[in-house]
Amino acid sequence: MKRLVLLLALIAAPLAAQDLMTAEEFDAYTRGKTLFYGQNGQAYGAEIYHKNRRVEWSFLDGECKEGLWYEENGLICFVYENNTVPQCWSFVQSPRGLIARFENNPGTTELYEAEDIGEEMLCLGPKVGA
Repeated sequence: MKRLVLLLALIAAPLAAQDLMTAEEFDAYTRGKTLFYGQNGQAYGAEIYHKNRRVEWSFLDGECKEGLWYEENGLICFVYENNTVPQCWSFVQSPRGLIARFENNPGTTELYEAEDIGEEMLCLGPKVGA
């Protein structure tokens, strides 16, 4: 039985040993890019990463939210103009790009980097009407 437990621990170790990106690594990887994220084979959203840890997020609906990110307890946390409650994520760099897990509720959201197209994200601006 001890051997089985040890064997299972050794198999699981590489999965648990994925190093989370530090704030410096995350900044170096993302700064100046527009990254598109997917979930379960579907587009989820995109984020533009500016200098000084400023960001713009969109669910690809033409509406963009400005925000910033910071590191807290090894996680990358975001706050946005419409939501000042920190949204903290763990990021791992894989051979195919970033993998992000929402740590506020880790069982709900895991995103993967879909592509970096090097273009501007579509932001339609404020809604105007009568």
